[in-house]
Amino acid sequence: MSAAYPHISPQKLHPLVLSILLASGPSVALDTGSITASVLSPDCLEYKVVGICFWLLCTPFGCTVKTSTKIRHFIPELVVSSYATTGANPWTEMATLSSPISGAEGGGNLITPNTQRDNLPRFKNVDAIGHPGGWAATQLASQSGYACASGATAFIPYYLSTWDSLAWRHGIPESLYPESLVPGIREIGRQLAGNMWGNVYPRQGFLVQPDDFKAAAVMAQRAGDVITRNWQPHVYVPLTPVPRDGYWPPGPIVENDASTHKWQLLSPVVQPTCAIFPSDPVQSADGGYAWSLWRPYSCCKREGQTFLFSIDFEGGAS
Repeated sequence: MSAAYPHISPQKLHPLVLSILLASGPSVALDTGSITASVLSPDCLEYKVVGICFWLLCTPFGCTVKTSTKIRHFIPELVVSSYATTGANPWTEMATLSSPISGAEGGGNLITPNTQRDNLPRFKNVDAIGHPGGWAATQLASQSGYACASGATAFIPYYLSTWDSLAWRHGIPESLYPESLVPGIREIGRQLAGNMWGNVYPRQGFLVQPDDFKAAAVMAQRAGDVITRNWQPHVYVPLTPVPRDGYWPPGPIVENDASTHKWQLLSPVVQPTCAIFPSDPVQSADGGYAWSLWRPYSCCKREGQTFLFSIDFEGGAS
């Protein structure tokens, strides 16, 4: 952690992490403690100094131009759970948020282990909840100017598929969208590469996919696609942070594009690395999966009243 956030003392960060873990108790299943600990991943963080910001600082004695370092890194914003049995979110402490309600009581896959029946659809519920570790770490580190603040708030339910049953269980209205009807549009993976897992549209909970992990991943991608955009025909809270001087939050996630997002597997096992889908499948015994959704932020410390512009080392200005 100290390498990821230069000039921040490990003695200050480690007690915070330890106190959260101790307060959460030992990690037997996926719980807040294990989720918080998962943020200690340099591979997912991908911390970089990318440029310089210029500010105008004025005092009664005159004005001067000040500079600050522009940095870029990924932040785990959401814990996205994809699971078969309604009310059985793998993040145990949040499971009560998605208990069965009228219109969303049932759950479970429609297929059997019989390989001759792999043409039947699987179903997954999806919950997307504010990541506790990403929020806590960036709230602390962003005060120093050497990290960006997360646009997500810990424990806020940004999406619960049980509350979006018309779209998630019936595909209304997205089953009629061109992206749903025309092959080759908005696919996760590629047909030519032989690794196409499924289509993003319609963004619902059913998919014909013989591999349970791949089906769950497609559902997570669909939910993330909705949440990171405004005005979608779903019941959700948009996660679309607004840019401001010296702060550049990410845009919508795009499948197959690692510059817009990354996934870190949390359940059935916590992995220390991130990837986009398609990735290596890890099967769950109970059909429950969870990932951290990481997205890239850029920012620089305010050094004056007026932001002038920034220069990126790789070229370009903003």
